[in-house]
Amino acid sequence: MTDAFDLGALLAERGGERYALHTRHLNHQLPRMLRTIGFDKVYERAEGAHFWDADGNDYLDMLAGFGVMGLGRHHPVVRKALHDVLDASLADLTRFDCQPLPGLLAERLLSHSPHLERVFFGNSGTEAVETALKFARYATGRPRVLYCAHAFHGLTTGALSVNGESGFRTGFAPLLPDTAVPLGDLDALARELARGDVAALIVEPIQGKGVHAAPPGYLRGAQELLRAHRALLIADEVQTGLGRTGDFYAYQHEEGVEPDLVCVAKALSGGYVPVGATLGRDWIFKKVYSAMDRVLVHSASFGSNAQAMAAGLAVLSVLESDRLVEHARVTGDLLRSRLAALVDRYELLSEVRGRGLMIGIEFGRPRSLKLRSGWAMLQAARRGLFAQMVVVPLLQRHRILTQVSGDHLEVIKLIPPLVVDEADVDRFVTAFTAVMDDAHSGGGLMWDFGRTLVKQAVANR
Repeated sequence: MTDAFDLGALLAERGGERYALHTRHLNHQLPRMLRTIGFDKVYERAEGAHFWDADGNDYLDMLAGFGVMGLGRHHPVVRKALHDVLDASLADLTRFDCQPLPGLLAERLLSHSPHLERVFFGNSGTEAVETALKFARYATGRPRVLYCAHAFHGLTTGALSVNGESGFRTGFAPLLPDTAVPLGDLDALARELARGDVAALIVEPIQGKGVHAAPPGYLRGAQELLRAHRALLIADEVQTGLGRTGDFYAYQHEEGVEPDLVCVAKALSGGYVPVGATLGRDWIFKKVYSAMDRVLVHSASFGSNAQAMAAGLAVLSVLESDRLVEHARVTGDLLRSRLAALVDRYELLSEVRGRGLMIGIEFGRPRSLKLRSGWAMLQAARRGLFAQMVVVPLLQRHRILTQVSGDHLEVIKLIPPLVVDEADVDRFVTAFTAVMDDAHSGGGLMWDFGRTLVKQAVANR
């Protein structure tokens, strides 16, 4: 057989067209946005918490692909597992057999949540949430799921119905009959439960948008209310799970919390093969799959595929052998404490919060007249522009990739690979300090860029 496809040759020939190809054939607004803020880089390779551009410049990744790269990029253990599973030529996805890898990965995952007994494997975080919503409705016989204001649980229709951000929901109605309650408000939860039609509450132990943690005691209190009303607690750990917050699951930070369903994804992939998992109680699964003629009542064509299962097993092995959960807690505490020490130094810096390696840096209205005029200009055009003003020089001047934590938010979210070390912390804090020094000068290139953002925001109205 002749080689009909040469990936290296194709990339060598056409790789330079990457932005043009996206503009013509994919989401045309993505390259436009990247060019506007100067993020239209060409990255050539990556390893761990770093990647390099075509000129060999090193960049520090404090974004981890929105949390997907928990182990960093191209971890050798995950790479070997994928080579091994491909070389094994398994009879994968026959649909009418029981391969060992899904059972082994389920067993390994469940060992971290001993009160749960079963797993459904899908292909993404939003699919894990969809599964939890379906299972909760079916198991309880009730139609309504509660979610917290400002939550993000995915963008497919069911997950979008429990999305607390109106910008994502607009234009996609009608959605499912779900209701938002404020994060931390047990009285609001109790009022909704009293109506008798609630199947479950779905909650992120730490919300990705804005990096807001559930207040102490909230998850435990919510669990007690839900059980009293025979409703379920769903923990969305798609971003917070697998060590991100310094516990294997973020809900484990609060003693006694035992969700009925847990959603995971992102880092479980090892950064290679999409995978999502919904962990749940035995009785819920047995109610959904109640008879042989319901064996495929909920399934996924690529769910439990060998490559995804092998990647997941390798990820869990590395998390345990390299003690990355503990590492995330220690390194996260170091990074957060060093950033928090800057709050009194910079009047534009309002708060540093989070847990483990999930940290939010919030900016706020300055006290001095010199800075207030610039801040007011940005806020009048579009809330969130100052945070974008910080993100851009972090990349362009210091080669550090970060993200604004949500639309119309003056918050930067740090979710680096769990393998970042003290040298990476030093690099980020040094760069952030330089950017804040520049911002507090009241002029210069940073505020020039701010005026450019204002013009762009006004033009887009």
